[in-house]
Parts: sequence; C-alpha cells; structure tokens
Amino acid sequence: MPPTPRPSSATTAQHIAIVGAGMAGVTCARTLIQAGHRVTLIEKSRGAGGRMATRRTEFGGFDHGAQFFTVRDPRFEQVLRLDPSLIAPWKANTVRVLDALGQTMASTPEPRDTRWVAVPGMNALVKRWVEPLSNGTLAGALHLESQVTRIEADALHPKRWQLRLEGVQGAQQVLGGFDQVVLAVPHPQADTLLRASALAPKLSKALQTVDVAPCWTLMLAFPQAMQPGLESFGPRWHAASSDHHRIRWVAREPSKPGRSAVERWTVQASPEWSAEHLEDDPERVKAKLLKGFAEITGIRATPAHAVVHRWRYAQTRQPLGQPFLRDGKLGIALCGDWCLGHRVENAFVSGLELALAMA
Repeated sequence: MPPTPRPSSATTAQHIAIVGAGMAGVTCARTLIQAGHRVTLIEKSRGAGGRMATRRTEFGGFDHGAQFFTVRDPRFEQVLRLDPSLIAPWKANTVRVLDALGQTMASTPEPRDTRWVAVPGMNALVKRWVEPLSNGTLAGALHLESQVTRIEADALHPKRWQLRLEGVQGAQQVLGGFDQVVLAVPHPQADTLLRASALAPKLSKALQTVDVAPCWTLMLAFPQAMQPGLESFGPRWHAASSDHHRIRWVAREPSKPGRSAVERWTVQASPEWSAEHLEDDPERVKAKLLKGFAEITGIRATPAHAVVHRWRYAQTRQPLGQPFLRDGKLGIALCGDWCLGHRVENAFVSGLELALAMA
C-alpha cells in the first residue's frame, strides 16, 4: 500500500526526492532548498544537465542536445543575471535550406528572441547550478549513475517513501525517508516508473496526451580545415534549419561564444526521420546523416571524428498544457519541459512552478 505522506506546510521542512537532474529537476531542487526543505537529487547519467548536454572530445565540445535557449520569463532572466559569465548571446549567421539537395539557400530573418548559449558548453549552466548540492553546501545530496526502478512505502517509516536504485554494474541501493517524490524525467520514463510501482493511475492517464519526438544527432570534426589554404572550408553560414528529408538542423560549433576553433558540426535529424529509424544500427544512421550533411553544406571531406547519439525523447510536439502534474495527497509530482513545450525555458518554468506549489 502507498504511504500517506505527512501534510506539507510552510513551517514543516520535508525531505523530497527528485528523480532527474536536468533543467527542470535542478530548478525544482534549488527552489525547494531555498524554501527550507531537504532534497535528494537522483540522476541516471554521469552528470547533470539532461538535454542541456555537451559531449567532450579531443577535438573540442559538441552541444549535441539543446542548441540554444531563449529568455522570455522574467524569473528565468532574474536567475541568469546572478552569474552572467555563464551565458552569452549566439549571433549566428543562419540560413534555411529550401530544397532537399541544399542547393538553394535563403537567409532567415533575425530571430524575435536573442539566442543564448551556456559557456563553455551548454551543460555549464545546470552543472554550475547543481554544484552546491554535489559538494554539500546546500541541504541535500546528489546521486549520479543511479537509475530509480521502483517507488514504494518506506520499510521503516510507512508514512514516507523509499526508492530502489540500480547503479553501476547493477549495484542495488535503497534510499528512504522521503515525504514526497518528484519525477523530473521524460514523460514515458515517468509513466513506466509509476506503472512499475503501481502508483497514481490518474497521473499516468494524464500523460497519454503528451507526444515527444526522438532525435538522432551526428557530431563531426574536421581538424584538417585549420590547415593553411583552407580558410574557406565549408559554407559561409553558421547554422541552418532544413527541409531536407533527413536533417532538420546543422550548426557550426566554433561559431558559438567560448568554443574552441577546431571545425566541428552538430547535425540533428528531423523528428520524422528519427522516429522511422529509431532502432537502426548507429553506423547505418551515421552514414545516412553524413550523406545528408554533405548535401546541405557541400562538405564532402572525411571527418576525423564522426559519432551519433540517439535522444529518444527530444522535442515536444504535444505538451501537457500545464506546468506540472501533482497528487498532493499521495506526495507524487511530475515536471519537465514536456509539460509546456520543448524549450529550455519551459523546463525551468515547470520545475519552478512545481517547487512553488510544493513549498
């Protein structure tokens, strides 16, 4: 039977577990701690950030998840102003590829919102925000490389929750004593965990309206472009949105502030193509995306580095339509960008609004 958590109040400090250390989870954690609560943040990956991700290589970094972010919500702007050195505007010369072979280009108008990036990579922002949790400065703890497999009543304190975790090489662990649990993960992962734990069928039902598309991402490095006489290597633009049947977006990494100069490109496939080839062999995907990249950019040189990454849950096509889901009586809540849209800012607002409601 699920526990009946103690009622929350403004004067009662609670111990809250947050599963997922992306933008939504970290924002929620920081806000709850500022309100006087204790937080344990649990992340299945090796570091915090979620899709605000940067892949480090010998040739430099690749922002292989979110490409940039906008700042529309005044609360997001206020938080970013606390450490302005972490972000910089990305003034990219952007075009749109108008045909499938990349032969016709059109400059795109200046975007309505400034495009911002974190420095020196997109993961820097969340990584900095989570530091006080990881080093013990704040009231809480951070557990990395830990996959939550079940939520259940605490064996020692039946009115609280405990979480079963699976770590590196299958190591098992149980963390308990939680008054509330927040799932700040992609909605299919949250649904799977709720169903495995036989919890909150109403929350699971609400998730069925959400639709999030996958994305295959290709990362390419051409260090030979830095050789004398190759100053005009590749196109003259920095980024392109595309109507190509395979590729939706390409970006030149060195064009972003604070990045190294080695010629590097991040290529993101369209949602439709990614869904159709979701389970394909990565080498086959790489070959097809390389062909599409050459058609769009005209770069047919062999890259020194070519790696693909699959995001199963990348871009929200049908959001939930509200900032979060919560069963206050049960003590289970969900948040993430998928609640409101696909922007980084949507994830921030979702985590913030949930924390404010809980606090």
